[in-house]
Amino acid sequence: MAVVTKRLKFKTKANGSMFDITPLIEEELSKIKLSSGIVTLFCVGSTSSISTIEFEPGLQKDMPKIMEKIAPKDGKYDHENTWHDDNGHSHVRATLMGPSITVPFVDKKLTLGTWQQVAFFEWDTSDRSREVVCQFIGE
Repeated sequence: MAVVTKRLKFKTKANGSMFDITPLIEEELSKIKLSSGIVTLFCVGSTSSISTIEFEPGLQKDMPKIMEKIAPKDGKYDHENTWHDDNGHSHVRATLMGPSITVPFVDKKLTLGTWQQVAFFEWDTSDRSREVVCQFIGE
């Protein structure tokens, strides 16, 4: 059993933008010596999240709309009173979705479904430089 840690770095657009990071993960997987195991993907930061989704234009519009209903931008957030900022809803959205997922890989291929990709969600109110830690564990 071996562990290999890689870091994906990229820039994001604010307010519910989604990014298909599957190709970035696959590229890192192709470079390491492990062929089967799991990869844990972790967002560094408290206003972004990661999940799997069918990465297509309809869902790219649907996710921000749904999150607006769950945690509206103009809602009352004590976080904003504490820090005098405007991103309480961003923290709530990121917390609801979660900062990490684990995906198995076999024969150097992620075991994603036909219409399933790994997506990074930016919930903050301004563009960011982001990092995802990829920890590959396997043989």
